[in-house]
Amino acid sequence: MANVTTTAATTPSTKVTGMAIGTLIVGWLIPGGGHFMQKRWIRGLLLFAAICTLFFVGLGMKGKVYSANTGDLLDILGFFGDIGAGGLYMLTRINDWGQGAINRAVADYGTKYIIVAGLLNLVCAIDAFHIAIGKKK
Repeated sequence: MANVTTTAATTPSTKVTGMAIGTLIVGWLIPGGGHFMQKRWIRGLLLFAAICTLFFVGLGMKGKVYSANTGDLLDILGFFGDIGAGGLYMLTRINDWGQGAINRAVADYGTKYIIVAGLLNLVCAIDAFHIAIGKKK
């Protein structure tokens, strides 16, 4: 009778540390901040520039920044996209920016730019977290 051995798929060990959680939080608050913490300067700078450009171009186009206290489902989804921008979202709330009513197509595009900036920031913060725990190089 043949001796059959099976090998289990090896997965890299990922350990969530306080530094990894800090990377995630800083990456959410400051676009590219999680990558800056890991001394990935060029990637962090490119992400910072891309996200801030999207966000501020959207504001310049009179895009709307959604708030949490609305009952409309699409507004709630817009809020979750906007909150992904972290510190940029907080900056707009503090300075009361992005309150314009969308009455032109350009403003609608600006609103989408702001939402995409928030979603991209979330993806980048998660990317920095995965790098910190060793799941990605």
